[in-house]
Amino acid sequence: MPLDSTLLPALLGLGTGLALIIAIGAQNAYVLRLGIAGRLRIVAVVVAICALSDALLIAAGVLGIGVVIEKAPIALVVIRILGSGFLIVYGLMAARRVFRPQALEPAGQKGSISLKTAALTTLALTWLNPHVYLDTIVFLGSVANQQGADERWWWAAGAMTGSLLWFSVLGFGARLLRPFFARPNSWRILDAVIAVVMLALGIRMAVGF
Repeated sequence: MPLDSTLLPALLGLGTGLALIIAIGAQNAYVLRLGIAGRLRIVAVVVAICALSDALLIAAGVLGIGVVIEKAPIALVVIRILGSGFLIVYGLMAARRVFRPQALEPAGQKGSISLKTAALTTLALTWLNPHVYLDTIVFLGSVANQQGADERWWWAAGAMTGSLLWFSVLGFGARLLRPFFARPNSWRILDAVIAVVMLALGIRMAVGF
């Protein structure tokens, strides 16, 4: 197979995937917070969940599941209701932390997040977001299928790689911000931003936008 029929679709998929993923959202905000405060093992699991979820959704789009999603709007309605409730609750929790800020706690101290909690929260933020199905299965899947029978999987592989790169940089790179977040006021600012993002997305999702 010629190089331009494999490398070019993969690079286009990489660029499109990154353009879609790199945005201020609930999932990215949570990964950033965990990357700053979480243990390496927790961050690794969360990054893997995010990247694997995107890979599964993109693959489903390439296989044509997007048509099913478009013909079953009731499924997205149910996901939207559950997801909006979860985002609003998490946003209120973040808002509460604004008024009760804490300095960065060493891993293992009382109050540090557990692996189970981090994993379940990441799964909820990912799979209870109806937009993720529209963005990955419907949009990325349809664009991938425009590349041709052979090239579409190279394009999809590029998009999947973009997801893995982004979440790895976000999760593991956030550790460089730890000196700044050693102060309680820094956490207050971050949690205020997270609260606004979560509540805005939750309310927007609840009203159907």
